[in-house]
Amino acid sequence: MLIPHDTRIALDTVVDLVNTAPEAGGATDRLAGVEALYDFVRDHNISGVRELGARDLRALLDVRDRFTEVFATADPRAAADLINRLVAGAGTTPQLTDHDGYDWHVHYFAPGASVADHLAADCGMALAFMVVAGEQERLRRCEAPDCGHAFVDLSRNRSRRYCSSRTCGNRLHVAAYRARRKEAGG
Repeated sequence: MLIPHDTRIALDTVVDLVNTAPEAGGATDRLAGVEALYDFVRDHNISGVRELGARDLRALLDVRDRFTEVFATADPRAAADLINRLVAGAGTTPQLTDHDGYDWHVHYFAPGASVADHLAADCGMALAFMVVAGEQERLRRCEAPDCGHAFVDLSRNRSRRYCSSRTCGNRLHVAAYRARRKEAGG
């Protein structure tokens, strides 16, 4: 599946945003304050962000909850409805841009948009492209019993089961191996 650079960045950002929630496998909310919001914006190189405050945090947490619903539904119509409401609420204003050394790409948010509207528009459109391409099934949750992180399965045959083969996948494979050895030896 060919995904343009800007869409891939938006997909990575929406996955990281969804995974900040405590129910995504973590014990604490990783967006629990304005400083954490600043860190998220900086870590994801979100352009055009002005001063952030408690109102921005509340708005982004609402957007995060709605993105979480998109990952939770298997129904394309339900996903489309959720995405349409997110993108419409953000007041999209598609514009071509080539800032910060990136080639031409589309920003879907209005200039000066809040961080919540920025991510609702850009990340919402990235998710919309997945639905349009018939690839919504690639929006998944980790199958490790104690994880549940969101991820986008970009494997060729759509077979990825874990958010990380190094952590969750390896941990479960090692546990299964040890259980087989214990059963064989005992």
